[in-house]
Amino acid sequence: MKLTHLASIAVIFVCTTIAWWLLGGVITQRTAQVGYQTGDDVSGRWGPQLMQKHPGARYTSSSGSTVVLQPSKSDVKVQLVYQPVKMGLLWHRTYSVKFEGAYSFTNSTAITQTLNVGFDLPAGKTLLDKIRFTLGEGASMRRSMAAPQEGVISDSVQLAPGESISISVSYECRGMNSWGYVFADASRIRDFALSMSTNFTDVNFPISSPTDRKATEKGMELVWKYEDAISAPGISLEMPRELNAGPVAAQISFYAPLSLLLFFVVIIIAATSRGVALHPVNYFFLAAGFFAFPLLFSYMLDVVPVHFSFVIAAGASLLLVCGYLRAAAGDFLFRVAIVAQAAYMVLFSYSFFFKGLTGLTLTVGGIVTLGVLMALTARVDWSQKLGAVSPRLA
Repeated sequence: MKLTHLASIAVIFVCTTIAWWLLGGVITQRTAQVGYQTGDDVSGRWGPQLMQKHPGARYTSSSGSTVVLQPSKSDVKVQLVYQPVKMGLLWHRTYSVKFEGAYSFTNSTAITQTLNVGFDLPAGKTLLDKIRFTLGEGASMRRSMAAPQEGVISDSVQLAPGESISISVSYECRGMNSWGYVFADASRIRDFALSMSTNFTDVNFPISSPTDRKATEKGMELVWKYEDAISAPGISLEMPRELNAGPVAAQISFYAPLSLLLFFVVIIIAATSRGVALHPVNYFFLAAGFFAFPLLFSYMLDVVPVHFSFVIAAGASLLLVCGYLRAAAGDFLFRVAIVAQAAYMVLFSYSFFFKGLTGLTLTVGGIVTLGVLMALTARVDWSQKLGAVSPRLA
């Protein structure tokens, strides 16, 4: 192969790479625009990321200072139902939550105290439904009708020395991305238990892992228990990561030049070893066939499911590239091309659907390619094929 032909192929590769990167930029911009336009809309309808604060009670000491009292016992139950919403090329990780908290406060002083019990509701614009706030239990139980002020629902109660009172809070609401429970004053948390049920098994804990967990038919049962903890960490659970087609399509487009480079190397070496003459124009059409894959894939995503779009786009590109090469160069290069394109374009691109597999796929593919090419060309006389001066083995 002449150096002018290699230079022409290099120019074709560079131009195709620029086109791919431009396409990747367009896809990224489209995805960001859709995310910006729909993010506030979904958040307005479903609510933001929710964070529930641990309640506290306040009383005024004999010295006139305000003392914050932590619950002596806490039993919290949370039910999370994951309900993702798709808008455009993005999935939004939305969910609904049912919260039930049973707390006990004890007057540990030697005099009667008036406790002002406050419960912070989740902040942000979220619809809170079925709010219930009760004090006491049994015959002495009363439901507080106080309206929340600045996101806090509160009420007052008098407790004799050593007397305890039970506080019960429940509500339903919806949020996005994650749910959390935090301790405003985590200096010491006693007799705390939080049990959580989910309808999914793909769980991630950014702050602290549960003390107990088990799988159920519908999802997971998770438990956090603190008997007497100092600086107790908060609790947080992220919703499952959905496959967002827009970012995947952009990544495929940005990394597509690697697939084409390996494909060109295989075809050039295979064609040279068999004495098949391919003109740079042939490589232009091969590059165009490769480019058709991410182009068709990215614009089908708006109307066709992501995996089906991938199959259609990959099939169309395989038909274009391998069909053209069979017509132009015969069956040998056709067989080489169909294996090479399936490995470098289809499998490498599909690895972007799975986090952490892309680099491994490319590494394994490169090593396998090197081994196959070395085996196929070990007995080729390159001095004759390339016209170079080199000693021949006896």
